[in-house]
Order: sequence, then C-alpha cells, then structure tokens
Amino acid sequence: MENNFYEHKRSTRLMRLFWKAAGADRYILERSTYGDQVKYVCLGGIIMATGVMAAIAGGYAFYTIFEPKGNAIDSFQTVSGIEGSYDRTDIATAIKACIFGLIWGAIIFNIDRFIVTSTGKGDGTEAITRKELVGALPRLIMGAIIALTISKPVEIRMFKTEIDVALHEKQIQQQQLYKANIDSIFKGEIKKKELTQERFFKRIHDLDVISDTLRSRIAWENSHGGCKGKCLLFIDQRKQNQEEKQTIENDPEFKKVRSELDGLEKERSRKLAESDKVAAGLDGLLERIKLAHEKAGWIISIFVTLLFMTIELTPIFFKLMLIKSPYDYLEENIKELIKANQGIEIKHNYYPDGEGIERDLVINHEVLKMLKEKVKLLETQSELSAKAIDAWKDKKLQDIEEHPEDYIAEQ
Repeated sequence: MENNFYEHKRSTRLMRLFWKAAGADRYILERSTYGDQVKYVCLGGIIMATGVMAAIAGGYAFYTIFEPKGNAIDSFQTVSGIEGSYDRTDIATAIKACIFGLIWGAIIFNIDRFIVTSTGKGDGTEAITRKELVGALPRLIMGAIIALTISKPVEIRMFKTEIDVALHEKQIQQQQLYKANIDSIFKGEIKKKELTQERFFKRIHDLDVISDTLRSRIAWENSHGGCKGKCLLFIDQRKQNQEEKQTIENDPEFKKVRSELDGLEKERSRKLAESDKVAAGLDGLLERIKLAHEKAGWIISIFVTLLFMTIELTPIFFKLMLIKSPYDYLEENIKELIKANQGIEIKHNYYPDGEGIERDLVINHEVLKMLKEKVKLLETQSELSAKAIDAWKDKKLQDIEEHPEDYIAEQ
C-alpha cells in the first residue's frame, strides 16, 4: 500500500553506521520519522566519538608509560645559537601504543554501546524521576569511571609544555639528591679505609725522608775523604730503610686496604653515573598527572574531567529524557509480533512474589504445544507397548496348551 502522507528520507551509509553504534534498529528507523533518525544519529555519533577519544587517550597513556625514559626536555642548538627543545619519538613504542590505543578504543566503544543500549527510556517523558536515576546509577558510575580514564591522558597532553619544564626541574633536584645520598653512603666507609691506608703511607713517607737525608750524607762523605766509616754506616742504614719500605708495600693488610678502597671508589663512580637514569625514572604517568594538577590548578583539572564526563554521560541522560516517538511504538509492536509468532504470552503483574512485588507470568505456548505432543506420544507408545505385550502373552499361552512338552525340561 502506498504512503501518500509521509515520504521517508533515504538513509546514507554514515547514518546507518551511527545507528548501528547506537544499537538502533535500521529496519524500524527507515520506516520511522526523520526526527527519530536524527536522534539516533546523534546518539551513535557521541558513542563513536567517545571511542575515538578513548583510543587516542589510551595510546598516549601507553606511550607515556613505556617510552624510553630520559630528560623531560631534550635541548638542541640552532644555527643562531638559540637553544630549543624537541620530542624524540620512539617508533617501536609508538607502534605498540597505536595498537593498544585501537584495542582500548574498541573496548570503551563496546562498553559505551552496551551501557546506552541497556539503558531504557524511563517513563517516556522528558523529566528524569528519582526512580529512573536510581535505576541508571550503575551505568552512570561506569560512565564516570570511563570518562576519568579518558580525561587524564588528554589533560597531561594539554599541559605538556608546562609539565615538561616542571618535570625537568624535579629531575635535576632528584639527580642532585641522589648524588648527595650516594656520597654520604660511601663517604664514611672510604674515610675509614683512607685512615688505615694513611698509617702505611706515613711510615713510607718517613722512610723516604730518612733515605733522602742519608743519600745526601753519603754524597757529602764521598766528597770529603771517600766512603768509609760513617759513610758505610749510612749506606747500610739506607739499605735497611729500603727493605722496610718494600716490606710495607708488600704487606697483605696494606694491599687489602688499597684494593678495597679502589673498589669503593669504582662503585661510587658507577652509582653516580646512574644518576641520569634515576632522574629519568621520575618521568612516569603518575608524576605527570600530579604535575598537571599542580600547574593547571584544581579548577581547570576538574573542568576538563567534567567536560569528558559530560560527553560520556550525555547518551545515558539523553535516553532517559527521550519522549516516546513512532520508533518506540514501532519497536514495541515488532516485539509483540515476534512474541506472538513464537507463541509467547506475557500476563503483566500476574502474581506477587515473596517480597510483595508483582511479577509477570510468561506463557510459552509453543513450548506447551510441544510438551503436550511429547506427552501424548509417550502415552500412546506406552499403550501400544502394553497391547503388544498382552498379545505376545496370549500367543505364548496358546502355544503352551498345544505343545506343553516344548516348555518342560526333562530331568
């Protein structure tokens, strides 16, 4: 039958995509009003936009967490001598972040789609009653959590320049603090070893001073009468000094102290060389979120979060505020037709349960029909089996009367 009072708008591929995202029925929408079509296009568009934002935020958060750590500000020098900064993108991490972002966006998209499609239309009026709000509360909480996870990575990207500068300052402070701690840890142990070593060095120094004095005396004696008497005594004493010095240098305790001191110096140098790595470790997602709150202030931070929360929760409130339209009546009609075609009857508020709440009675006529047929078939089969057994019994009794010898065993 032709429709002369209303011409349905032809749906485009983009409209059908948004309808699918909103969980709407294309068959019904194409037979509904243009206003209904636009409503579900907007609803699907918000859900898809949320998924895209989640993909971008998730990918950026993944990259921030797993990117190679370094100074928050990498500087370079231009031809004119002016220093600037640039971001070094790690390709491998960026590819992984893109893959994770797509997966995360798909997860959030499907969760949002489920939340919106599972949210009813309330009482069909624009007003959101307390009962509707309580019923939608679990979905609102889930939506708020999703909005929070999306807003924070976007927030740290919005204030990246300010965060990088503040983070660079904190990294320098952390580096200096780390070096001071390392020095304080090794200083006491090194001082002990140096004092022990100093005792050996002092004796060696004293022996060197005495040997130098003896060498001068020996030279003077040689120039004034030859090497004899005192000169030979000086030579012998100098020789003893050299032997004692060599004994000290070969002393196991002296060698052990020197070895331990060298080991401590090397270990301290190695620890100090790690100061850059320790400072770079400060560059994490949590630290950036903290700095974003410090630099942006709590008002702007809350505003950004509320902005994304509004985008995330709008579809839920939107559905609660929807007034019943031709699409809803057509959908209910099709549902009733499907139930009738499948032999499903629902008697609403048919009986109260133990808590006094009225419950619906669901009657599945198709199931009852199959059940009755099955019961009748089993009863008929039982009746036929009984008749067959009786007939078999009569036949056997007749055979016994005619040929009893066949049924008696000889002893």
